[in-house]
Amino acid sequence: MKRRGINAENLTKLDLLNRKFQSPFSVNEAGEVLEMPPLPMRRLLARFAARGWLTRLRRDTYRTVPMGATNPAEIIEDPWLVADHAFSPCYFGGWTACEHWGLTEQLFRDVIVVTGRRVRYREVIIQDTKYLLHVRQEKAFFGLKKVWRSQSQVLVSDPSRTMVDLLDCPSMGGGIRAVGDCLVHYWNGSHRNAPQLLEYALKLGNRTVLKRLGYLLEALRLDAAETIGVCLGNLSKGISNLDPDGGDEGRILKRWNLRLNVTITPMEEPS
Repeated sequence: MKRRGINAENLTKLDLLNRKFQSPFSVNEAGEVLEMPPLPMRRLLARFAARGWLTRLRRDTYRTVPMGATNPAEIIEDPWLVADHAFSPCYFGGWTACEHWGLTEQLFRDVIVVTGRRVRYREVIIQDTKYLLHVRQEKAFFGLKKVWRSQSQVLVSDPSRTMVDLLDCPSMGGGIRAVGDCLVHYWNGSHRNAPQLLEYALKLGNRTVLKRLGYLLEALRLDAAETIGVCLGNLSKGISNLDPDGGDEGRILKRWNLRLNVTITPMEEPS
């Protein structure tokens, strides 16, 4: 979309928006800056977007574009900033956090977002980026770090919380085998913090996390005797699937009250 003409009055309003917002903003936020009620503000922003002076990210969410841009449609916003505005309160977790902390060598196109708001769809596409949404109550928003993206701060799960989320919901890491690979990177790297990992697992309240953690530490032959002992001492009753998306077939390992519906093999030592 090429830019079209704009009169002096609207140019002043647009300049105010450009100076105020360096990240996505809502109709209400723009209304506060320009002192306009929601309905006329919504119409004005829609007009700006139609003429190429703003980028519309989704319903009632816009982004300013550089005044010198000739084709705003080609400008892609940082997906983290888009998600932070669209799904707030939220944090980035799962494989997205793994990439951030260097816990995986895989590259993922989709962005994992944990949100505290009710959402209608668990998959949302904005500006050709797919966001996979996981809903949690805000009381479960712990173990988070603020990181800078451009001129804004967003929340991402810290390395220990990232691992707990993966063990709670392996699909956030690409399945239990991929979670095992992330655990090896975590355990053998600079981010390892076993007391914090156990604290977060207990605080989350899902004891299956401890089953999967203890089993993976043993199966992957990691040096973690003390942590394995804590996991064994806090097992819940009942049989849980090692991978909740792996089906209900596989032998049951009573030591961990787990159904081994996925095979885990230790990573080969580098030669």
